[in-house]
Amino acid sequence: MATTATGSVKKQDEEWRTILSPEQFKVLRQKGLEKRGKGEYVKKFEEGTYSCVGCGNALYKSTTKFDSGCGWPAFFDAIPGAIKQTPEADGRRMEITCVVCDGHLGHVFKGEGYSTPTDQRHCVNSVSLKFSSANSTD
Repeated sequence: MATTATGSVKKQDEEWRTILSPEQFKVLRQKGLEKRGKGEYVKKFEEGTYSCVGCGNALYKSTTKFDSGCGWPAFFDAIPGAIKQTPEADGRRMEITCVVCDGHLGHVFKGEGYSTPTDQRHCVNSVSLKFSSANSTD
């Protein structure tokens, strides 16, 4: 189901469990973390778009993805209006969630010295994402 950021997807946990795998549910709905270096999209650099696996909202373009060496997919910026950033109590990072379904995606770290246009690292769980290739015919 593709949705735009102007919509909103609200479901009960039981509904989410029917459409998400147990690992996706743990990460998106319970703010879990997938294992470092094990995600499907850590080393993927094909041209395309990364969307929220929960609702289909487009989140990141492959042109903003970079290899940070952190063990999770890293992006230096999101598609405008696609994510919500909430400061965490420790002040070191911001939690990022999908604006449409409020699914947990990961965290944003700032000022780490990466040579990217924003000096930000959006550290995103692969299981939160669905990739659509720019070369696909669908």
